[in-house]
Formats: sequence, structure tokens, C-alpha cells
Amino acid sequence: MRRSTSYHEKLIQDLKNPLEAAAYIEVVLEESDPKMLSKVLKNVIEAHGGVDQFSAQVKELYNKLDQMLLEKGKIEFYSLNSLLDALGLHLAVTVKP
Repeated sequence: MRRSTSYHEKLIQDLKNPLEAAAYIEVVLEESDPKMLSKVLKNVIEAHGGVDQFSAQVKELYNKLDQMLLEKGKIEFYSLNSLLDALGLHLAVTVKP
């Protein structure tokens, strides 16, 4: 009998595609849910081989951002998102050329 692929395994495979990863992050940015953004970033990083694949500086930046997203009351990032929304603007994630 053929073994089915789990949702998480399929998601990680899909997120290896930069266009898929950008769309995935952008949808969550629109939701303004910091805990969900934290999870999404973890998934995208996992798709790229895990946080250990990055420099010490990038790991430190990621850890700081993750901590900020998970702590209540420290969501300055989403304050920016709300302000941009009020101005008729939004953040966008695109693939680098």
C-alpha cells in the first residue's frame, strides 16, 4: 500500500519554491496574527534546511523577531501593518530578482 504524504511534509516541499513561500508569508501578514507569522516563518526556514543553515547574525535576528512576535504587547510590526492599512497600503513579500 502506498504511504500518503503528510500535510506538513507537502507544505515544506511546496515552500522550497520562493514564489510559494512569498505567497504563504503574504497571506499571513494580511491576517495580522503574530503567532501565526512565527509559525509560518519557522515553516519557511525549515523548507530552506533549518535555521542552522544561516549565519550567526541571521539566526540572532530570527530569534529576536520570533521572541517579539510571541510576546504579548510587543507587536510593533503589526502596528506598522495597521497604519499602512489605514493609509490604503500593505506590506508585500516578493521574490528577489
